This record gives sequence, C-alpha cells and structure tokens, in this order.
Amino acid sequence: MTPAAPRPRRARRRAPALVTALVPLLLAACGGGARTATDDPGLRPAAATAPATTAATPVATTAAAPIVAATVATAAPTTPAPTVPPAGVAPVTTAEPTTLPTPIAPPPEYQVEETEVVGTISLPRLGLELDMFEGITLPTLDRGPGHWPGTAMPGQVGNVVVAGHRVSSNRPFRNIDKLVEGDEVVFTVAGTSHTYVVTGHEIVTPDAMRIVAQTPAKTATLFACHPPGSAEYRWVTYLKLAGT
Repeated sequence: MTPAAPRPRRARRRAPALVTALVPLLLAACGGGARTATDDPGLRPAAATAPATTAATPVATTAAAPIVAATVATAAPTTPAPTVPPAGVAPVTTAEPTTLPTPIAPPPEYQVEETEVVGTISLPRLGLELDMFEGITLPTLDRGPGHWPGTAMPGQVGNVVVAGHRVSSNRPFRNIDKLVEGDEVVFTVAGTSHTYVVTGHEIVTPDAMRIVAQTPAKTATLFACHPPGSAEYRWVTYLKLAGT
C-alpha cells in the first residue's frame, strides 16, 4: 500500500506589533535630552460571539378581511439647483484644513538657525510685548521667544508652540508661572492679532514631546525650564483661541 501524502501545514499568521518612537523634547530653554522608545503590542480583535437563537413558537392566526390599499398621489421631490458663482468669481470655501501641521524634530541645541521675526507675542499680565522668532535652538532663544517650526501659526488649526528663556538673555518667560486661567496672550502675525486665553498649566519632564502635538482645535502652548535656573523640568502653559 502506498502511504498517504502528508497534509500541507497551514502558515500561522502573526499580528504586526505597533511600534511608537518617542523623540525627546528639546531642552529649548536649557539644552540636553535623551531618546527613548516603547513597543506597543498589536491589538487583537475580540472573539466573535455567535448570535443566540430562539425557537419560534407557532401563533394561531385568524383570517382577516382583505384590505384594499388606497392610492395616494405624491408630488415628486424637488432638488434645488446648485448656486453657481458669476463668471470670473472664485467660489468661497470655509472648510478648515484636513491635514494638521507637522512639527520638526528637535535640532541640535546650539545650531544656528536662519531665524526671522515672524510676529510679536504680548503677555499683558506680565507687561511684555516681544518679537517672536522662528526657531527653537539656544542661539534663537537668546534673541527672544521662539516659534517651534512646523507647529501651527497663530489663528490656524493646530497647536502654536512657543519656547522662551527664564533666567538667561532677555528671560521673557521668567514669570510664566504667574499666568492664570483666563489671562490673555496675543500673537500678532502679518498685521493680524490673535488672542488666546490661558486654560491651565502643567510641569513635565524634558522628554514630554506630547506638548508639541498638534490638535484639531486652535490651541497654543508656551514652555520654559522649571524651576528657574534648573533644567530638571519644564513649565507648560496651555491656551486656546478666544471665542472657540
């Protein structure tokens, strides 16, 4: 007798692991930082549950008199004609962008950036109105508060992230911890002012890159080293666009 051919083995499928890389928060007002990474195991779908079945119980029925359906005339639905702008006039769109800004990775802390003044930042409670520069390295922050490249610009959807010194150079954020909920912070860019209000604060470690994450709302984040003169923590102030 010829032996039966061996049955082919079925390949086992493996769920891919979800790997999330974390980049350390630039020690913008102080310098330094280290990289960390975490692996998040893949999510497994819950086992399907078979629907319960119930035996049908026969029900006695009684014949009823036939029903004659009445015919009702229904008017045909009408569809409004689309509004077409006059020739030569571009249609106006009010839709917000569907793609959020993408912050750049922290550059080397002493890198000399091609900085430019992108506007001003005013903190009425602290009696400050200062130029705001594009960039977050120490040479840039030595000139004044720096806007994190790639984060939202004031008035746009997303998170406007701005760093500043507390004890060196012109120390614009020396008293950032004096801001309280409801205080205003006014950004002026290209001649247009955008008023944000403080919603809260938090003290985080230098690797808390989540503070630069972009949001579907119009928010802003100010941060600096904490306590003053130390690089151990970061003081973070959160804001939202007034009226939103």
